Amino acid sequence: MSVYVGIDVHRKRSQVAVVTEDGTVELNKNVVNGSEPMLRLIGDLPSGTPVAFEAAFGWGWLAALLEDYGFEAHLVHPLRCKAIASARLKNDKVDAATLAQLLRADLLPEAWIAPPAVRQLRALLRHRAGLVRLGTQQRNRIHAVVADFGYDRSGSYLSGPGRGWLAGLDLPPASREIVTDCLAVIDGLAPLTGRIDTELRQHAKADPRVKILTTLPGVGQFTALVMLAEIGDITRFPSAPQAGQLGRADAHGPRLGPDRPARAHLQARLGLAALGAEPGRADCQALAGVRRHLCHHRETPREEDRHHRDLPQAADPCLAPAFRDAGH
Repeated sequence: MSVYVGIDVHRKRSQVAVVTEDGTVELNKNVVNGSEPMLRLIGDLPSGTPVAFEAAFGWGWLAALLEDYGFEAHLVHPLRCKAIASARLKNDKVDAATLAQLLRADLLPEAWIAPPAVRQLRALLRHRAGLVRLGTQQRNRIHAVVADFGYDRSGSYLSGPGRGWLAGLDLPPASREIVTDCLAVIDGLAPLTGRIDTELRQHAKADPRVKILTTLPGVGQFTALVMLAEIGDITRFPSAPQAGQLGRADAHGPRLGPDRPARAHLQARLGLAALGAEPGRADCQALAGVRRHLCHHRETPREEDRHHRDLPQAADPCLAPAFRDAGH
């Protein structure tokens, strides 16, 4: 008989529920997080047993454990799962059993479990973003302190002249201490972000997909890495291009680039012949002739005038408005 496992993951302990094929709760127990306690509960289950757990704090170790021991891991979207399984009684036992029951009924809102390499790249990129955000907070703090005393400078506060300007300000002791500490944090972050940038550049050079993505307008190496880390392998989507076609609009269309026709023809499901080739419109609005085919499109005044100019004109100028309203 097939069984289904639901695990309500927490920081130190987790609740494990095992449900049979007919919906009977066979086991519902709380265990300390770790490989040995978890395997004592579910280690004897057959290989390929489906296990559902939410994307909660520290789920990586559990996903790795389940995959190593041959279980079928299912990562659950927490917010969507709550919308499906809202209940008055909420506790760990109920949540674990609910995950198992939803898994049995094939109603789980699943999330993608990225491979370890992708998760590592994602962690490095998010770490860099956090460091940059921290540096921005210190810069904003310096701006606020000096503005509080009526000082302002059009240039940067962090360049050589800017540092000299900050040092020459007449600030009270506490404000001076805040500025000094903020500058120290900024200086301490610079070598960290520099080291991470070097690692990311090396990673970008080693990944051929980055070179393809950087051919898209406005996409640099860092943005391409973020796309690869957060989205992952796009071929996992049913409508995605096949292998070797990354960067194409469709399987038979030309590569995206500055000579790519307007993108709205894909939304309107019109052929490329409806547009014609118009360079430099890869990321602009659709052509006027295409926008009229899109749902809920309202013509701009310029389009309206152009549309009316293309209509046949009445012989009598006084009849022109009625002529246009009649659809001629």
